[in-house]
Amino acid sequence: MNENQGGDRQMFEGNWTCSSCGAGITQLPFQPDPAREGGLVCRDCHKQRMANKPRNDGPREMHKGDWKCAGCGGSITELPFEPDPARADQLKCRDCFRK
Repeated sequence: MNENQGGDRQMFEGNWTCSSCGAGITQLPFQPDPAREGGLVCRDCHKQRMANKPRNDGPREMHKGDWKCAGCGGSITELPFEPDPARADQLKCRDCFRK
């Protein structure tokens, strides 16, 4: 079941259990993969994990290359990750990614 909760974010309704605290989860901002439902966490546990996660405030390593945007066909010369060659045809420029 899908439901739009204000704004553009689509929420998915279901009956899941948090793998950290055991609380019930009734809404998620993504459709979970049934094979990975055992790793879902509730909003509170997710916030706690993110607060405890070490931050890397330094500059991000950029990877240079020559790719084409799957959205607009424009040139992409730099990415903040090393793209998987098998999925290079799915890369998007910053503007298309934000859309």
